[in-house]
Amino acid sequence: MTLENASPFFAWDVSSYLALFLISAFLIVSLDHLFFNKGEGSSHSAPDKTGFTKFVYFVMFLRFNKNEKYVNRPKVVQWSAEFFPVLLLVFLLRGFVVEPFRIPSNSMMPTLLTGDFILVSKFDYGISIPVLNQKIIEFKKPERGDAVVFRYPNYEKNPKYQGADFIKRVIGIPGDTIVYQADRLLVNGEKINYENFEDYYGVESGVEMTGFKHKREFLDNNPHDILLDPNRTSQSVKAIVPEGHYFVMGDNRSRSSDSRFWGFVPEEYIIGKAFGIWMHYDDSLKFDRIGSFD
Repeated sequence: MTLENASPFFAWDVSSYLALFLISAFLIVSLDHLFFNKGEGSSHSAPDKTGFTKFVYFVMFLRFNKNEKYVNRPKVVQWSAEFFPVLLLVFLLRGFVVEPFRIPSNSMMPTLLTGDFILVSKFDYGISIPVLNQKIIEFKKPERGDAVVFRYPNYEKNPKYQGADFIKRVIGIPGDTIVYQADRLLVNGEKINYENFEDYYGVESGVEMTGFKHKREFLDNNPHDILLDPNRTSQSVKAIVPEGHYFVMGDNRSRSSDSRFWGFVPEEYIIGKAFGIWMHYDDSLKFDRIGSFD
């Protein structure tokens, strides 16, 4: 499955609602200035400000200068003007710098646990228009081994997953031939090496993974840990990654719904690269989870 079969990227999420509020607030205060509060903005404006400076200040703060107040305006105008700067800052940070996500499942164990709150860099691969995720400046492409958050392409058009965000590990980049069989990975005919650790000991929601084989997979310059079920091999696959798409898998190979089952991730659907954990809460708070990860 590829881009032409995918559901639309756009979905109503936090960023979408923030954008809706910001547009609505801007229109409300602008219309109030134009039709109901004429002259108040200019009378309070600093005399040395140019028209452009006042316009930029208004775009950022919905006022022409620091001293401008809305105490005599309707509540909807007051609220729009007061909340706008803070929510604009949140929107810009989420849209261009870093966005938080919560891990809802065990599919990325042992790297990430259910209940991890992670940070995702929005500028690692380039700069994209928020909400639409359309890239306007590209820095680099995702690499094998990167843990990426992406909008689920939802090829099967399942309403349950419309607009859902997934996190998986990039295993294959455009043009790669991927073979995964008997829990061994080959990329372009080259066998990937592994290092064995002691059997895994699971906690909280991952307790059922206790006894799983714990290995380190040396994929290019991004080695990472994986889990394998000792009682059965996980889904096998052979695939050639098409241009503009990526093949992804979860680190918990037998507990992950990924490209082996539903297809490739279009590059346009990749939101960013996950790089750190800022909080963990599953059955309890765990401060030792905080930090960066492979």
